[in-house]
Amino acid sequence: MRASPLRRQLGGLVPPKIATPGLVSGNSGGGLGPLVDFYSKLPKGPAPTRMGGLKARYFSGKNASAAPVLALIGGLFLIGYTMDYQLHLKHHKNNAH
Repeated sequence: MRASPLRRQLGGLVPPKIATPGLVSGNSGGGLGPLVDFYSKLPKGPAPTRMGGLKARYFSGKNASAAPVLALIGGLFLIGYTMDYQLHLKHHKNNAH
C-alpha cells in the first residue's frame, strides 16, 4: 500500500513507537528524553473556543448589526444593474430603439 500525501505530511505528528524491546530493556531509555520534554511542553486542558464566524461577529452579542445583509443586498443590486446595463449596450450596438 502506498502512502498518501496526507499520510506523509501527518507522519511527523504521530509519536514514534517507543515500546520497542530495544528501548525498554537494559537502561537504554536515555533516548526518550527529548520526546518526554516535547510532550511536557504541550498545553494541557481543553482547547480554547473559537468564535462562531460571521454569526458571532455581526449578528450576535453587542456587535449585532445588519451591515452584512445590507452589503449583500447592495452587492446583488450592483451586479444586476451592471449586467442589465451591459446587455442594454449590446442591444444598442446593432439595433436602434
